[in-house]
Amino acid sequence: MTTSPAFTHTATRRKSPLSGFRAAPVEMPVLCSSCVDKRAVLKRPKTGHSLCKECFFWAFEEEVHQTILAAKLFRHGETVGIAASGGKDSTVLAHVMKLLNERYDYGLKLMLLSVDEGITGYRDDSLETVKRNQQQYELPLKIVSYEELYGWTMDAIVQQVGLKNNCTFCGVFRRQALDRGAIMLKVDKICTGHNADDVAETVLMNVLRGDIARLRRCTAISTASEGDGVVPRCKPLKYAYEKEIVLYAYFKKLDYFSTECIYSPNAYRGHARTFLKDLESVRPSSIMDVIHSGENLSVREGVKMPVQGTCNRCGYISSQALCKSCVLLEGLNRGLPKLGIGKHHRLHDKILSQTPLTEKEERKLRSVDF
Repeated sequence: MTTSPAFTHTATRRKSPLSGFRAAPVEMPVLCSSCVDKRAVLKRPKTGHSLCKECFFWAFEEEVHQTILAAKLFRHGETVGIAASGGKDSTVLAHVMKLLNERYDYGLKLMLLSVDEGITGYRDDSLETVKRNQQQYELPLKIVSYEELYGWTMDAIVQQVGLKNNCTFCGVFRRQALDRGAIMLKVDKICTGHNADDVAETVLMNVLRGDIARLRRCTAISTASEGDGVVPRCKPLKYAYEKEIVLYAYFKKLDYFSTECIYSPNAYRGHARTFLKDLESVRPSSIMDVIHSGENLSVREGVKMPVQGTCNRCGYISSQALCKSCVLLEGLNRGLPKLGIGKHHRLHDKILSQTPLTEKEERKLRSVDF
């Protein structure tokens, strides 16, 4: 059944503060299709059902609960770290995880874990939201920073590498920073706020890049540890539409930070997001269709896949002699920002043995297109 992704607000004619949604006429109030008692205040983008606030809250929370049960994401008594950025996804995740943990007695010890990338005017403001969330949800909070872990902030990295590949550095460093923070907190698992739109975007990105290894892994709702120093992750919001997360946060009046990262407009993911939104406007089920396609992907026999090992320098999980984080950091420290961009695996032995690079190699890795 094809449904309209439009947000329908039957109580008012004024423009909704939710970007991307449109106000609907008030001439014919619609009753909630669930309780058939109260007036509906929204039309679910995911199902097309018209619901009142209470029924929408219950439906959204129960869907997350069923996702957790079906995938057996947690065991009673585990310590779970919630990756908290202050944005809508992580804020809704923290709220729903605390609520479901109490409602269904998961028996989990929940903690908030945040990464400070060092982006002035963005992350410093969003971390203030995280600190308020800590007080609102009464959960312990741990903040780890790029500066303390790597000796670099994203502001400093962008000054050296420019805006073209800066998201590569941030994504790699953030993933490892979360793992390091999780180890400090001694959590059993990390749950992230990745939603259905995020997963579908990642599937599209990996298809466009021909990255078979990541394409097989990106739809997994839970990742098991394959080496010391890596904490398993899970995505309780994997099947939740981004629009519904926005609606939930809006009607629950949750405290979240909504400004986009100042360094992300040029990110490759933005192109996949735009393409996916265009597909969704024509066929709302496109998001789930893309996810299911990724889940059911099969790779023919004989296709060579990377062998997972550990980094020879830091011990982090890696399919090469050096993990991506160590190579990027080496490039920054040497003033060779292109060292970690592209495929330079043949230089890993030189880096490990501290053999100087040739003048030609350094010249090629030093130049950056701003």
